[in-house]
Amino acid sequence: ANDHQVIINSYGEVKPLENTQLSAQVSGEVLSWHPNFVAGGIVARGETLFTIEKDNYEAAVLVAEAEIARAQAGLIEEQAQAQVAEDEAKRFPGKARTDLFLRKPQVLSAQASVKSAQAALKRAQRDLDNCEVTAPYDALVISRNVGVGQFVTMGSQVAELNNIETAEVIIPIAGFDSVFLPERIKGITATIIQKGLNSFTREGIIDRDLGIVDNATRMSSLVVRIEDPYGLKNIQPAIKFGSYVQVNFAGAMLNNIYRLPQALVNNQTVWVVNENQELEPRKVTVIREEGEYFYISSGLNADDKLVITLPEYPQKGMQVKIAGVAAKPESSETSTSNTQQL
Repeated sequence: ANDHQVIINSYGEVKPLENTQLSAQVSGEVLSWHPNFVAGGIVARGETLFTIEKDNYEAAVLVAEAEIARAQAGLIEEQAQAQVAEDEAKRFPGKARTDLFLRKPQVLSAQASVKSAQAALKRAQRDLDNCEVTAPYDALVISRNVGVGQFVTMGSQVAELNNIETAEVIIPIAGFDSVFLPERIKGITATIIQKGLNSFTREGIIDRDLGIVDNATRMSSLVVRIEDPYGLKNIQPAIKFGSYVQVNFAGAMLNNIYRLPQALVNNQTVWVVNENQELEPRKVTVIREEGEYFYISSGLNADDKLVITLPEYPQKGMQVKIAGVAAKPESSETSTSNTQQL
């Protein structure tokens, strides 16, 4: 018996981690756009995709800055008048020291005007910054709906982008595989296989379990992440969105397991030769099937002589001749293998 590392195999479609319907944040005429801002183009995070005419927004910033200066001047004036009122109140103790006399409401109003002007400047500066529409991440351009000279309105959809910094593959896990999943799946390395004329592999990481079982298939699903799927940074073959890929990863470790070719197991039964060189059927427990092999957890012993070639009509107690061993009278010839060698 040996230990066996279960390898779980599944298939899934490569999809982007994010899909963004890009919208204009301000209104105006489109002045220019990036050469790669076309369907199928790739743009880097932070690159300017297109530019909207800025004159009105630059003017709004200047107006907001002027309003701040005016509000600050008003505040300084009110603070000075409040100080005069405070000094006068000290010289004439008999006068009533009301908040209105000390000009406290006027000072608060002037302070509020400064804050309001600062907020207006912040909005104006944000609008000016939004005249340059940038890529929110390394992106594949799916579509573009604007051109030079076109007037766009705030909130109108201008493009569709896919995030190419990270891709995901959702893989179904069959019930017979789910029992062999490791206790902790997050962070397990997976091998992504792209088959075709030029097959290649990429590395992925299991990110999470979707936490549901599909009503139709009764399968659970895992999410595998692939960093830099288009190979912009790691100079690896690109796995394009929509590709159908094979995913392999290590499952549980099975201990003290026998591996047998499926042809030797029939109806959970194998044939062995006992110490009297007689055929003996043996019930075994098959716990897993991988490729052309069954994995047996019980029913076999290390020194069992497993029959590889059976007589045409095997029967319990039939005398057999083991290849290379002297035969008893009236015995059939068969081949065996010691289970320790499997």
